Amino acid sequence: MKNALMILGLGLMAFTTYAQQDLFNEPSLVSPEINTDKTVTFRLKAPLAQSVSVSGSLDGDNAFAPITYQMEKGEGGLWTFTTPVLPSELYRYNFSVDSVRTLDPSNSYAIRDVSNLSNIFLVEGGKADMYKVQDVPHGTVAYRWYDSPGNDKKRRMAVYTPNGYEYSTEDYPVLYLLHGVGGDEEAWLGSGRAAQIMDNLIAQGKAEPMIVVMTNGNVFQQASPGNGSRGFPKITFMLPNTMDGKFEETFGDVMTFIKDNYRTKDSKAGRAIAGLSMGGFHTANISLNYPDTFDYIGLFSSALGVRMGNVTSTIYENQDEKLKQQMDNGYKLYWMAIGEDDMDMILKGNQDFRAKMDNLGMKYEFVGTKGGHTWNNWRDYLTIFAQRLFK
Repeated sequence: MKNALMILGLGLMAFTTYAQQDLFNEPSLVSPEINTDKTVTFRLKAPLAQSVSVSGSLDGDNAFAPITYQMEKGEGGLWTFTTPVLPSELYRYNFSVDSVRTLDPSNSYAIRDVSNLSNIFLVEGGKADMYKVQDVPHGTVAYRWYDSPGNDKKRRMAVYTPNGYEYSTEDYPVLYLLHGVGGDEEAWLGSGRAAQIMDNLIAQGKAEPMIVVMTNGNVFQQASPGNGSRGFPKITFMLPNTMDGKFEETFGDVMTFIKDNYRTKDSKAGRAIAGLSMGGFHTANISLNYPDTFDYIGLFSSALGVRMGNVTSTIYENQDEKLKQQMDNGYKLYWMAIGEDDMDMILKGNQDFRAKMDNLGMKYEFVGTKGGHTWNNWRDYLTIFAQRLFK
């Protein structure tokens, strides 16, 4: 018996020394703690730190803008901060310890937006219930590789199919959903919570079952960082071919793959396209250059006022004539939304674009909201826009 216990002890020692899983460092603190009154308490054990702060959209009156709070040091080097009451929303935050940005070690839930990692949490009891996984039928998300002859490479996209797609024979309408600068085919699924939004809207009967195609708008990449043949490159905000017309020129490769590999309603009435920021810029120009292709167009904080150097692509030429042709071809919905605190050049770009449409007598719907260039707004816009499609 003694020998058996010794062998067991040696085995446990070896396991704890050489185990490859990080099994033995589970944080004991609860952070963040969502309190019953909808305030949120953050905790960090850092006895040697001189200054600790928490940053994020952590104030009900400033829910669309980052704000920083200093945390208070208590007994044993435990730093804490409790927010004001927060409205229902999906929040992101990070800590700063002696001016070094870091994640909350007690919160395993983190998300990447461009190159920054932030922790997330969700305050239920309102609109954020649309962003959570609920007990409803769920769709399927697949990452698909497709041939893009126009870019001379294989590229990756994400495709959401609604619950029941695999077991039916019917054709489905398609929404092409585009991301912003620095994003990729994972952005709408992560920060945008697109799969959860679509599951919940469809289950509630508020949206039609549809396929949602989330592309990578950076044609310099095959796929999101770490998922292409370049391995693990340093993630950068701007890449070659950003808003130079190449993505729009080769968007036909995306549509060809979807048509050939999914049961779709292959008609203008069965296609929608929408995007945020750069994706809204792409949306506007794709819908102009693929005439009579989309019945539904959505611009979310579209980067219409942004120009990248001396771009000479024909994609961006003759915009007035293309707008006139788009109007004459007809469509069911042209929907635009932007926050009142967005960047000046983007606000002006949207104003100028709407002025062109007004001069032509081109119909559109415009929604002005609070806040700026944020995922808080874009999740709202997707929730509203998706309910208007394919009715």
